[in-house]
Amino acid sequence: MKMSKLFVQTLREFPNDAEAISHKLLVRAGYIKKLTSGIYSYLPLMQRVLTKINKIVREEMNAAGAQELLMPFVQPAELWLKSGRWEVYGKELARLNDRHGNQMCLAPTHEEVVTSVASGILSSYKQLPVNLYHIQTKFRDEIRPRFGLLRGREFIMKDAYSFHSSQESLEEEYENMARAYTRIFKRCGLETKMVQSDSGAIGGNVSHEFMVLTSTQSGEDDVFYCENCDYAANSNHAISKLQKEFTDGAEFGYGEEKILDTPNVKTIDELAKFLKIEPYCILKAVLYIADSKPVLVMIRGDKEVEETKLLNIVNALEIRSATNEEAIEYLGCEVGYLSYLNVDRNKVKVIFDNSAKGMKNFVLGANEPHKHIVGYNFKEENEFCDVSLVKEGEYCPCCGSPLKITRGIEVGNIFQLGTKYSKPMGATYTDEKGKDKPFIMGCYGIGITRTAAAAIEKYHDDFGIVWPKEIAPYHVDIVPVNADDSEQMDVALKLYNALNSLGIETVLDDRADRAGVKFKDSELIGFPYRITVGKTIKEGFVEFKHRKSGEVEKLTPGEAVERCKQLLLN
Repeated sequence: MKMSKLFVQTLREFPNDAEAISHKLLVRAGYIKKLTSGIYSYLPLMQRVLTKINKIVREEMNAAGAQELLMPFVQPAELWLKSGRWEVYGKELARLNDRHGNQMCLAPTHEEVVTSVASGILSSYKQLPVNLYHIQTKFRDEIRPRFGLLRGREFIMKDAYSFHSSQESLEEEYENMARAYTRIFKRCGLETKMVQSDSGAIGGNVSHEFMVLTSTQSGEDDVFYCENCDYAANSNHAISKLQKEFTDGAEFGYGEEKILDTPNVKTIDELAKFLKIEPYCILKAVLYIADSKPVLVMIRGDKEVEETKLLNIVNALEIRSATNEEAIEYLGCEVGYLSYLNVDRNKVKVIFDNSAKGMKNFVLGANEPHKHIVGYNFKEENEFCDVSLVKEGEYCPCCGSPLKITRGIEVGNIFQLGTKYSKPMGATYTDEKGKDKPFIMGCYGIGITRTAAAAIEKYHDDFGIVWPKEIAPYHVDIVPVNADDSEQMDVALKLYNALNSLGIETVLDDRADRAGVKFKDSELIGFPYRITVGKTIKEGFVEFKHRKSGEVEKLTPGEAVERCKQLLLN
């Protein structure tokens, strides 16, 4: 491709509405163009990147035994009503009526459709297991689209669905897909970490995300991991052993239960300072409103609530912190002095976090303004569960080593769905005894557009994108310094033709622009290698530059071709 013909426009400045570096660079380098909020056109450079990712995904999915099909983007509400997700999925599901008044939706995912496709065709256990996948556009009506392709409303995804007659078969395919995903991302030039995750609106009891680990400055989610073993989980699924598992307020002089005046002391830090006690000896009360219903969380004072965990525990769609007025309405006391004592549990659901298990002689609110109880011990049997946010330095639940934290970007996820969709939708097969059984299902997704954006988040510098060569739009950029110099252009054309004949994807920057403009565009767009044909051609040499390392070699044109062959064809 000659640069003068390439449909691309690079910009001098980053777009004002971009936050993530991948968003900034994709717009500035001419890969995408915004149509409306969270929706983009993929321009030729971007389409080449996506085509390469799709090719890798197809090759590995096919090799893993999956079969490709293509399912509709517009789906009838009937299927979603059967599965029970029509109302549950929330406002991200874009609903519409067709001209006949039938309710439809734009596909955010395809569990319902693939279940209906498989039902009837897969009628016997002898046909199982089967794994079906497609690469399709999705739409989720995000309330606040951000970060370009990392959290848009319209995106491209590979989703696969497997059907089984036993849990053992599902687990085998789950591992098969995990291995395939590792190969896919490695071929895309990305190292990923498989982390335990929350299943969210997809469902199922077991799920993992494949995260591209970035840094503490970039990425979407916190990832907790252990350097001593394989444990890794994102923040809404991570668990830990506490640094101080058992606490006793008696060591601070509060071994006897009594009520103390604590005037205008509302926060944990203020209370700890006032009582000269550590926060871990305080049982904190946090009031939430979950789907319009009050939920009171009792958690150790040095811990925070992980709201996704809480959302799942109470089986709610939405959750938010309660206002001071709501605290007075439901508990009869303002925020800062709350506790579970004397709370009507028929009206307010009370959750005890696991961190409270090891507490003795602790401090908690008295449910009276400006008063707290010290030296308190549980007087009833309580059920405890995990709703706390893990902190760096807490101990690995598997081996006990301190947990580390980094940032990551989700590029893939896998789920063990079980019978979540097959049972309510009546999707069954006949087993060995002739009885109808619901399919046991798995689900496996890869964000195609997210993978491209994640690669940029991981690989960029001050000058632009540094594509892994496996998914770069073109491999080599040939830059004649002076397009009016016949000798430079002649050598550049010969190099261009030689590389193209070898199947090496090459761009010839034949524009009449200054060399500095060409060099800046080359680095901004992110071509892995650049061959510069300048004044040194009179001595028989060109300049060969490696985009990633910045290394520059002085080679003859023939040696430059051989270097490209070594780097790209071997």
